[in-house]
Amino acid sequence: MGSAMTRILPDSMEKWLSYLQTNQRYASHTLAAYRRDLVLLLEFYPDTPAENLSNAQIRHAVARLHAQDYSPRSLARILSAWRGFYQWWIPQTTVKVNPALDVKTPKIARSLPKALSVEQTQALLDHPTVITGTEPADLRDQAMFEVLYSSGLRLAELVSLDTQYTRKDGYESVSWLNLDEGEVTVTGKGGKTRTVPLGRTAIRALTQWLAIRHKLLPPSSTTQDQSAVFLGARGRRIAPRVVQLQLKKLSLRSGVPAQVHPHVLRHSFASHVLQSAQDLRAVQEMLGHANIATTQIYTRLDFQHLAQVYDKAHPRAKMDETDKKK
Repeated sequence: MGSAMTRILPDSMEKWLSYLQTNQRYASHTLAAYRRDLVLLLEFYPDTPAENLSNAQIRHAVARLHAQDYSPRSLARILSAWRGFYQWWIPQTTVKVNPALDVKTPKIARSLPKALSVEQTQALLDHPTVITGTEPADLRDQAMFEVLYSSGLRLAELVSLDTQYTRKDGYESVSWLNLDEGEVTVTGKGGKTRTVPLGRTAIRALTQWLAIRHKLLPPSSTTQDQSAVFLGARGRRIAPRVVQLQLKKLSLRSGVPAQVHPHVLRHSFASHVLQSAQDLRAVQEMLGHANIATTQIYTRLDFQHLAQVYDKAHPRAKMDETDKKK
C-alpha cells in the first residue's frame, strides 16, 4: 500500500477534507487521520469508484481491518471518516443510500480520561521553574498551561487564540481573549463557538506574558502571527507540538507521576470543577461537548475520587485479613 500522504484522492474526497478544514475548523492531525482512512478504502477497492461501493463492500473492508488487528477505537474512527464523507457527498450525487450508514464496529471499552489530582496539578503549575522564570519563553509557558487548566481548552483552541478579535488583510480570528471581561471565546469542534471564563491566576499569567510578548514578534510578521497570543521562538504562532513538548518537560521536572499532555489538563479542569460544583451542564458548556453523555464520563472520575476517600476514611471500608483469605 502506498503512502497516505502521497496518494492522490479523488476530487470529491479532497473537497470534503477542504470543507472540514475551512468550514468546520478540524485540527490538522484529525484531517491527516481522515486522509489515511480514505486511502485505506480506496486501496481495498482500487478498481471501483467511490460512488459504486456497496454496503457489503464497506462491511467487508471493516472485517478485513479487524482481521489485521486494528483496535475497535481505530475501526470506529475509520468508519466515521467513511460515513462522514458519504454523508457530505451523497446530496451532490445520484447515490441514494450511504453505504457506510448501518455498518457497526466492535464495541469500544470506555476508559476513564486521564486526570491529575488537585495536588498533582498544583505541583505541576506551581513548580519553581514555572513561577519564577523571567525569560519570554518561561512567561509564555506559564500563561499557556494556566489557560489550559483554567478554561479546559483543547490544544487546537489554545494555539488559535488571538489577543483580540481581528478581521484584517483577509484574516479573521476564530478564537480570542477578552481580559477585561476575564474570558476567552474559542471555536471548537464542528465550528461551534463558546465563551469560557478565565481564572485570576490565568489572567495574571497572561498579563505578564503579553507585557513582553513583543520581544518575540518580528516587525515583518503576518497579520495572523501579529494577532496570536502565543508565539514560538521565531515569532510565529506557536505550533501544537511545541506546547506538548514544553508541558512534557515541565511534568518531568516537577516529578508528576503521569504522562502529562495538554488534554490531561483539560480532563483535570473538568474533573476538579465537577468535584466542587456538581454541575454537569455547566461543565458540558465549558468543555464544548455537543452531547452530555461525553461529559458524563467525568462523573465516573468523580465517583472514583469519592470511593478512594471513602476507602481511606471509613473505619469499615477496608477488608480485614480474614476477609482477604476467603
